[in-house]
Amino acid sequence: MPAAVSSKQPRKQRRGRYNAKPHNRRKLISSHLCGDSGNDLIKQYNCRAIPVIKGDIVRVVRGDKDIVGKEALVTEIFTRNLTIGLEGINVKKADGSEITRKIAPSNVIITKLNLSDPKRKEKLDRLKEGYK
Repeated sequence: MPAAVSSKQPRKQRRGRYNAKPHNRRKLISSHLCGDSGNDLIKQYNCRAIPVIKGDIVRVVRGDKDIVGKEALVTEIFTRNLTIGLEGINVKKADGSEITRKIAPSNVIITKLNLSDPKRKEKLDRLKEGYK
């Protein structure tokens, strides 16, 4: 989908996202890395954004006042909706039970990466060295 949709028309952009294949959906659930002076992941890994996975720690930068600025662990990835679920950020249902609030990955910044996956660590090491 990302390379296939070359149209400027919003309806075709949306259609591309909704009908994306699973291996392309993974890339659509990407967030920017933290660029703070004390925790500059962008300079450290030489890339701006990376797909979010379970175990990453993210900071919410856009959305409702009650969740902006919160740092939380990613507990779920909803590939069907292209959203993520964060620990401790819930919504009450009409019956009183709570469910995970779904947040768009574009509204968060990754502050700490989960490097337990060897393939992800290898990919980041290659990005750190830069393209040759």
